[in-house]
Amino acid sequence: MSSKSVALITMSTRGARVGPTVTEFVKKIIEQPLASIDISLTTVDLVKFNLPVYNEPVAPAMVPEKAQFKYEHSRAWSAEIAKYDGYILVIPEYNYGVAGGTKNAIDYLLNEWKGKPVAIVSYGIHGGATASEQVKGALSGMGLRVAETRPTLSFNPPDIMGAVGGGRLGEGTLKAWEAQKDKIQKAAEDLTTLLLQPNTEANAPKPQVPKA
Repeated sequence: MSSKSVALITMSTRGARVGPTVTEFVKKIIEQPLASIDISLTTVDLVKFNLPVYNEPVAPAMVPEKAQFKYEHSRAWSAEIAKYDGYILVIPEYNYGVAGGTKNAIDYLLNEWKGKPVAIVSYGIHGGATASEQVKGALSGMGLRVAETRPTLSFNPPDIMGAVGGGRLGEGTLKAWEAQKDKIQKAAEDLTTLLLQPNTEANAPKPQVPKA
């Protein structure tokens, strides 16, 4: 296949955060296997874009065909996301749900994301499974193709305060996460499969029909 580019995005924005450390853990597992099949991996840190709660006078769906972003922070985020063929979102879970900053960043854009493949890696006290499911639903509804495998990385209880307060991963947590390497690799493989598929209507996510 022709070369592809994937953004590995740290989606946490708190001042005290472990997100960049989690992203680096994921990167070490998947970077070389992806490079071996001509997929480049670029780390992106959401916090550097300093996005406020969405404040544009136009809806994201209108950009770029019917309107343009007014503010530089929006234009910078739009340009960054538009660069890539696919994404791996490293997301935190706070209080049993998706973080506000994560959802805000997703909602800033539509057409830049739409149709592209994405994998989700979540982390938190309980692994971030609830946040992962919420983000999956949002991204699928927006027209992204979400990788089936979604690793959930839990903190070892004695390591929680060091992780959330100081950005450190304790030995117990790292040992537990090492056991998840295969699942992280599988998520990258799922993403690769989606990257090989053309971005066409036939491959678009199918709407979820509510159960009666």
